[in-house]
Amino acid sequence: MFTCIIIEDEPLARSLMEAYVKKVPQLTLVKSFSSSLAALDFLRENTVDILFSDIQMPEITGITLLKILQKKPLVILTTAYSEYALEGYELEVFDYLLKPISLERFLKAVEKAMIRLTASQPVVQEKIVQEITVSSEGSQAFIFVKDGTKLVKIRLNEILFIEGLKDYVSIHTKERKVVTLQTMKSLEIQLPAGGEPHHQFIRIHNSFIIAFDAIDAIDKEKVQIGKNFLPISDTYRKAFKDFIEKKQVS
Repeated sequence: MFTCIIIEDEPLARSLMEAYVKKVPQLTLVKSFSSSLAALDFLRENTVDILFSDIQMPEITGITLLKILQKKPLVILTTAYSEYALEGYELEVFDYLLKPISLERFLKAVEKAMIRLTASQPVVQEKIVQEITVSSEGSQAFIFVKDGTKLVKIRLNEILFIEGLKDYVSIHTKERKVVTLQTMKSLEIQLPAGGEPHHQFIRIHNSFIIAFDAIDAIDKEKVQIGKNFLPISDTYRKAFKDFIEKKQVS
């Protein structure tokens, strides 16, 4: 779950942003502010993941606020004036929403922000949307993945393959499928490539990571795992071929 605050002095615009935030299950609105000064006091004592801020406001502007803040959240500016885009870029603003803001444009900005936050944070931190840990119980290594509000334990030797679905992954096991919010890249680095066969995983496509022990057959263009035929992309073909050759030798 990601946290955010809204800074907007116009009541209608603030209400619209609040309504938009409520439409994103992974986003929690901590507080809304009509004043940059009030938000500044809050941010000095608290941290959030995303800051939605108008630019033109009384007392101090959104731009001035960003210049004052020592530690900034990921910032998405909202304004009716496009001429501030360059200055916002210089302040490392993540995105720039031009009023009137459509829901589609808002959701696009939030999705990009969550991907950035997920990729930049350590995987085992509690505030990350996806918590994954690799542990072992005897000889049975396993991972924990977050499914909704609960952590689900999946033994590595039960995993057949993992499929990437944009910013989600679908973990296919012998008896179930678990879909969780997580990038393929951050999941891939958690899976061991060495050790016993059932602990070995290799990526064959941008959208697929497979378990070595689950392979039933290998064709030139695809891998068969049960009834599933998964493509081997040109990007990963050589690495996969080398991996298989090393296994045959060993």
